[in-house]
Amino acid sequence: MSLLSIFRRPDYTSETTQFIEQLKANKPTLEAEQRAGRALLWDKNLNRADQADYLDARVPQQAYVYGTASHPNGKQA
Repeated sequence: MSLLSIFRRPDYTSETTQFIEQLKANKPTLEAEQRAGRALLWDKNLNRADQADYLDARVPQQAYVYGTASHPNGKQA
């Protein structure tokens, strides 16, 4: 028996963790639904050619975006 065992506190579970565990127990399909929603909105296959075209078409931004180096009308601000 080690001396540290008498000082060990019981495992703590926050109210939030208890709520989530209870929610998952009451609705076992929750995680699958979350994954389906994520796949619908976020998990997309990227077209590398389109992505490369997009990056090539970007215009470099000036160091100071409100600078007076050039104006769209050809006038100095």
